[in-house]
Amino acid sequence: MKPQSPIPHPRSSLLLCMTLLALTSAPICANAEEDRTVWMKEAQWGVMTHYLADWMARQYTIDMNVEKWNEMVDSFDVEGLAEQIHSTGAGYLILTVGQNSGYTLSPNTTYDRLVGVQPSKCSRRDLILDMAKALQKYNIKLIAYLPSGAPGRDRAAVEALGYHPGPHRNREFQLKWEQVIREWSLRWGEHVAGWWFDGCYWPNAMYRHPDAPNFESFAAAARAGNPRSVIAFSRGVIDRVLSITPHEDYMGGEIDEIETSRLWRIEADGRVDGARVHKLSYLGQKWGAGEPRYEDLEAVVIPWTRRIIDVGGCVTWDVPIRPDGLIPELYLNQLKTIGKAVVER
Repeated sequence: MKPQSPIPHPRSSLLLCMTLLALTSAPICANAEEDRTVWMKEAQWGVMTHYLADWMARQYTIDMNVEKWNEMVDSFDVEGLAEQIHSTGAGYLILTVGQNSGYTLSPNTTYDRLVGVQPSKCSRRDLILDMAKALQKYNIKLIAYLPSGAPGRDRAAVEALGYHPGPHRNREFQLKWEQVIREWSLRWGEHVAGWWFDGCYWPNAMYRHPDAPNFESFAAAARAGNPRSVIAFSRGVIDRVLSITPHEDYMGGEIDEIETSRLWRIEADGRVDGARVHKLSYLGQKWGAGEPRYEDLEAVVIPWTRRIIDVGGCVTWDVPIRPDGLIPELYLNQLKTIGKAVVER
């Protein structure tokens, strides 16, 4: 005769039920709890522009200084650019906060305190916030671009932040950089829908650690003001669709020649290993500059844009931008052609 099982104590049953519930409801990975990128799949494609002090100075022969930079930022036509992006049918804009020069498109008291450069190279106007608000009138989202490292051509900033490029953890730098990012994120809140972090070239050395700073704390700083912010970490040009951490929502996707992309192992929902498929390339001769390199968009640009969208991903095309903040007409027409092709596919 089979022995009878002892009747469990009510408290034991309650604990067992709570344990089972926790195990079955716990997210498997950082992206399993929610898909923040649903709107990106619906947007299908977007535009990127590099509005950078050193690039503008070089391209338009400008003697750049703090006052000149503030003058340019103050005259940036956010309403005009928002209208242009709307006319193309794109669903989002990626705009640079700053890069290597140390000049930024938004004030940041934490950055000024840590770096100590006076007068500040951070603009007086919060162009990122103004741009986001202008885009919202058309239901277009803004993604902020920022390097994962210090502004490399600003020696004072590099030294003050303690950044050492290369396969090093850069612990002290990263703790400071996360403070800078957190201030921006808290100021912008839900006006900014996401981040694209450039230059994560040494993910193992810099970010894959059990304790902070790491990918988790990096992402937490960026989401401080908007928990639903989509985040991508780019480790440079990669032809495969590849995610480098479960703490990103979509792939950096940086690619020079989009036709060399390898669309492998894409899941039914348009993701690979938890991250939304995303490809980012440029229509000019190089990032943010030059004449259009594609005479016939039907040869490469349109078919590849459609191909990536059709697997549930999204595509971003970078174009040059003028000092007044507007896209040159030639590139605007190309973007409109892409938008029309996306609708008609």
